[in-house]
Amino acid sequence: MHSLPSASRRLLVCGTVAAGLLAPVSAALAQGAYPAKPLRIVVPFGPGGVGDLTARIVANELSRSLGQSVTIENRPGAGGVVAAETVARSAPDGHTMFLMSNGSAVTASLFKSLPFDMVKDFTPVSTLGYFDIAVVVPDDSPFKTLGELVAYGKANPDKLNIGSINIGSTQNLAAELFKSTAGIRAQIIPYNGSPALIGALRGQQVDAGVEILAPVLSQIKGGAFRALAVTGQKRSVVLPDVPTAEEAGVKGYVASSWNALAVPARTPRAVVERLNRDIVAVLANPDVRQKLLALNIDAQSSTPEQNAELLVSDIKRWTGVIERAGIEKQ
Repeated sequence: MHSLPSASRRLLVCGTVAAGLLAPVSAALAQGAYPAKPLRIVVPFGPGGVGDLTARIVANELSRSLGQSVTIENRPGAGGVVAAETVARSAPDGHTMFLMSNGSAVTASLFKSLPFDMVKDFTPVSTLGYFDIAVVVPDDSPFKTLGELVAYGKANPDKLNIGSINIGSTQNLAAELFKSTAGIRAQIIPYNGSPALIGALRGQQVDAGVEILAPVLSQIKGGAFRALAVTGQKRSVVLPDVPTAEEAGVKGYVASSWNALAVPARTPRAVVERLNRDIVAVLANPDVRQKLLALNIDAQSSTPEQNAELLVSDIKRWTGVIERAGIEKQ
């Protein structure tokens, strides 16, 4: 057996000692030392909307459990591209998060090229909650059920007008998905925002509308609109008597909105797991759940892997909807 030269022995000893010293340092950076400074959540919407308010409710509780302040940075516009790029280019240390949503999947499907890859450049941490989309009609509409609306659409090709907000929005694509899943030929009429769509419905300029429930809930509860169906996998907690689209006969029609938190790719796994544990605990808090329910959000956490699967499946789904609808990529 040959012995190492003295110089090699010294290098081996030094390397071993260095590795021994670095191991606890790395563990400390990944676990004990995190978070080492205030955190921020970059939100792709302006202040006051459902996404912004969701992020603020969660951030307030996260700051307590993490022992660091968690601030909201609003970066609206450009389909969420500005906000997403900000986070994608941030240090992958868990101190900058992105409010990801089904809108992020739409953006990945709708744009020809992006300065980031929505799947490869982010690590989803957990979903925060789901909020309903509904098919609504004016209260004096002749359509009392979703089945009646679909039957009319099939019997009268291109006569049915369905309103939504802007082309390429989740609501617009949900309307296109409804049309293709129900097997009807109808006109999808886009409006510049929820107030304009509500006005069109009240003025009977469209036969029906596909919209996130929150902006039209007061109209439904006030008797101006009637919800024919919600488009999630289960009934809405705020409208338990309204069937899902599948229950109403449109099999395979599921379209829900969701929010989640993600961090830059290459964020240490230990940091992702720490954030996930804290988010799961926050969303299990009855007070938080009630605050989110007031925004018509069903609080639901997930594992990072489940969140990643949701993102990938939504990108695939909305890409197909965009192609079938002939919507030009931006």
